[in-house]
Formats: sequence, C-alpha cells, structure tokens
Amino acid sequence: MDALLDELQEHVQRVRGGRDRMQTLLDAVVAIGSDLNLEDLLRRIVQSAVDLVDAEYGALGVLGAEGRIRQFITVGMDEEAVARIGHYPEGHGILGLLIREPRSLRLEELGAHPESVGFPPGHPPMRTFLGTPVQVGEKIFGNLYLTDKRGGRQFDSDDEAVLRSLAAAAGVAIDNARLYDESRHRERQLAAGADLVRALLFGEPPARTLRSLADTVREMTGADLVTLALPMGRGEDLVVETAAGPTADRVLGLTLTATTLAAKVYATGQTISSDALSDDPRSAGGSASAVPLGPAFFVPVGSQEHVRGVLQVANAPGGAPFSEAVVDMVRSFGDQAALALEIAEHRRDAEQFTLLGDRDRIARDLHDLVIQRLFADGLSLQAVLGRVNDRPDTVDRIERVVDDLDDTIKVIRSTIFGLQHGDRPNGRTSLRSRLAALADEAGTTLGFAPALRMTGLLDTDVPAQHADHLLAVLREAVSNTARHAGATSVEIAAEATEQLLRLTVADNGRGLDPAVTRRSGLANLRARAEELGGNLALAGREPSGTLLEWTVPLPPDGDSA
Repeated sequence: MDALLDELQEHVQRVRGGRDRMQTLLDAVVAIGSDLNLEDLLRRIVQSAVDLVDAEYGALGVLGAEGRIRQFITVGMDEEAVARIGHYPEGHGILGLLIREPRSLRLEELGAHPESVGFPPGHPPMRTFLGTPVQVGEKIFGNLYLTDKRGGRQFDSDDEAVLRSLAAAAGVAIDNARLYDESRHRERQLAAGADLVRALLFGEPPARTLRSLADTVREMTGADLVTLALPMGRGEDLVVETAAGPTADRVLGLTLTATTLAAKVYATGQTISSDALSDDPRSAGGSASAVPLGPAFFVPVGSQEHVRGVLQVANAPGGAPFSEAVVDMVRSFGDQAALALEIAEHRRDAEQFTLLGDRDRIARDLHDLVIQRLFADGLSLQAVLGRVNDRPDTVDRIERVVDDLDDTIKVIRSTIFGLQHGDRPNGRTSLRSRLAALADEAGTTLGFAPALRMTGLLDTDVPAQHADHLLAVLREAVSNTARHAGATSVEIAAEATEQLLRLTVADNGRGLDPAVTRRSGLANLRARAEELGGNLALAGREPSGTLLEWTVPLPPDGDSA
C-alpha cells in the first residue's frame, strides 16, 4: 500500500509539474504575443525560453544576408562578460549547423560534437545544449540557443517539445511585430515625404532642403549619422554635400573616391550593408575613415538607371543594427529624395538662366557705354599730346594715363568675355561660376563667408580635368579648415597663368601642430596634384594660421575640352 501511495504521489507531482509548465508556457505565449516592439519582443522570447527549460544561458541569433548572424541577443551574461567575449558569433560550429540544418538539436556534451569549434577567450564554459529554429512564415528568422540546464541536469524531450512550442508562438509574434513596425515606418515615410514636398512648394533653398532631408532620415531611423553624397563633376567621385548627427561636421565636404562603398552604390544602384563599417575592409577612404562607425547601410537616391546621389545611414560602434524594414523605408524615401534633388536642379537652372540674362545685359552695357567712353577718352588724350610736345613731363604722364586706359579696356573686355561665355558650348558651367558657387557653399561649412580672388583666364585656359581637380581640392581644403583650424577668416585665391594653375587657401586658425607628422587628410590633395604633374605645399602663417598651395602645370595648347 505504501508503494502504491508513493507511486500515486509521484504521478500526481508529474501531472502537477506538467500543468505548471503548460501554464508557464501559456503565460509566456501571452506575454510575447502582447509585445509589438520588436527589440523588446526578441529579448522577452529569450528570457521566456530560459525560464521554461530552466537553462543558465540563452540566446537568439537573428539571421541576415547569406545566412550569417546579424544580431545576437543574450540572457544570463552581464555586460562585462559580453564585452570580454567581443564580437558576437557569425554562425560557425554548432550555431552554423542549426543555420544549415534548421531543426531542433539536443546535446548532452556540447564540446563532443564533431561540429563544435570551441569558445573564444573570455567565454564561460558550457556543457549541455538545446537549440531550435524560429520560423516566420516560410522563412527562418533565427535560432534559439539554450545551454547548461540548472542543477547539472540534461535537457530532455519535454524541454525540447516546450521550446519548439515557444518558437512557433514566437514566430507568429515576430511576424505581427514586424508588420506593426513596417506600418509605423510607412507612416513616418509618408509624413516625411509630405514635409519634403511642402518645403519644395514653398521654395526652400536647395541647401536647406538637402539638410532637412538628412535630418528627416536621421529622425526616421534613429541613426547616429546620416550623410548625402552627390556626384562631383562628370567623374566617379562623390562629395558629402550634407550630413546630420553629432559627427556631421567631421564628414561634411569629404571627397569619396571611386573605390569607396558610396561610390560603388552610385555606380551600381545597389544597396550595400555592413555590420561594422569601420572594421569593414571595403570602407577604406569613406566616412568611416574620418569617424568611427558601426552598423551602416548605403542606398541609392533615385532609380537604378539614374542614381542622383547616395544616402548613408550609420550607427556608432556597438550600436544596434538596422532592420530590413528600416532599410526598405530609407530606400523608398530615396525615390522621394531624388525628386527633391531634381526639383532643386531645375530651380538652380532657372536661377542660372536669370543670372545669365543679367550678365548679358551687364556685358552689353560695359561694351556699349564704358569701353566706348574709355576709348574716346584715350583718343582725346592722344590728340592733346601734339600740343604739349615742349613739356616732356606732361607728355610722359599723359602716355601713362593712355596706357592705363588701354589696360583697363583689356580687363573690361576679359570680364565681358567671362560674362558672355559663362556656359561652355558643351554645357559645362564656367570655372569662375563654379568657384564662386563653391565659395558660397563653404560659408555654411565655415560659419562665415571666405574671401575669394580669381585671376587669369580661368574660363578659357583651364582644361576640364584640371578644373574638376581644382574644385575637389578646394572643397576638401575648406572642409579640413572647418574641422581642424578653428579659423575666423579664410582667403581663397585661384590663378591661371600661361604655364600654371594655382590654388591657395589661407586661414588664421591655430596653425600646424609640429607633433603631428602624418596628415592623412591631405593624401587626396597631394595625389590629385601628382596626377597632373604638380605638387602640394603646406606652411604656417604669421602670426597664426596655415597656407595651403596647390599648383599644377597647364598644357601648352590650353585645351579645355
């Protein structure tokens, strides 16, 4: 009778334990089903799995492109332990086995499995293992990993069944949370698009519209840094036209060569993502070279056939990765941004046509009124010379005045030529106009308007390739000055002689630091000079400041095609 009573009591305890576990499972399903914030939901799923099977450690590996783990959420380890381990696993060993073969896996000894690759330094020892995939619709979203059942026990078949049930419920909850997340992103996108259209209809300046666009994308994504890079001239290089975020001033105006990720997106029209941009070997020369960046993605602005620019969205190192919904939202918003850029271009064209009309009128007035009167005054003075031959000093002074009038007429004629030929026949804007526009833009970066001086036949004797290099050098030089010099005045001078094209940028900032011997920011400027057979010189100014001089030879025939 005692044996029967003990057996009955044990059976009752098993039934009661199963009932309690089932109630715990139902409570977990209800809890995760009521959470629509995806990040909170994923952590709650892991915590529920740990509680249900009484595990020491738990994790959820979210899968990204090419079956690699792009997000790893852990329970049971404090921040110090996670920091000691370093970067989360990418999907090798046992974790990779579940990715390749998405089905439940239960192990008595984790290290004894042939697929096991061991643990990195600083990782706590783990013995027993239980894993199962989390499926959302027809797609594997990720895998749940549980290790070390408490009390030194083994995971059993009941644990496996409970974990599979939780994973099934988690898949439904994740799908609902993603749908909710996408609807919220769509609302943000529609609101941002409406604000963008409103700004365009009310005639916001293009520079302010672009800055507003970057601010909007940063607000939509919660990113630490957003940049918009636009093409520079007809080459493959881009320049960061606007940026938003705490480190925006360090990348604004940065030149992005054809080897950077942004330039590749511009050339192909394809989105590119990175889990850790500063550590990505593909990111050399980009914004990650100027500021440390973590998870990031690049999307084209415009259609694949006609890309107008590239949006970069990035978080700081250690920041959360961006979900597919966020990437899709920014990619869709990029189409609206392309419309904004197109409207801004049309507005600039209209302003340019108005400016050209004014320049034609001024050139006509200079020719018809000023030059004719100066020419007449010169003839009158020459007529007076015959009457004062007996006064050599007077003759000498009159001849000097006549020579000065001739020089003035030459200068005015050169100015008229520049006014009348501001646009080349091949559709390129004159170099003088581009320099003036760039100096005007530099005022936003510097916080004050720089002084600009242009001498020589810049519009006729400077080839197109030299002009593009000159503008790129000026843009990066001004950007470097804004970031590092702390200057209150900047003087820009562009000069074209018969043999040389020279650009100087002088500031009154803090000057060169003698302790700094390596100046990687000037590498691009020096490379551009050497490509054209010229050189770059950097020197200090008195009492303070820096003088940058970029000089390249001009071809003897003055070909500007």
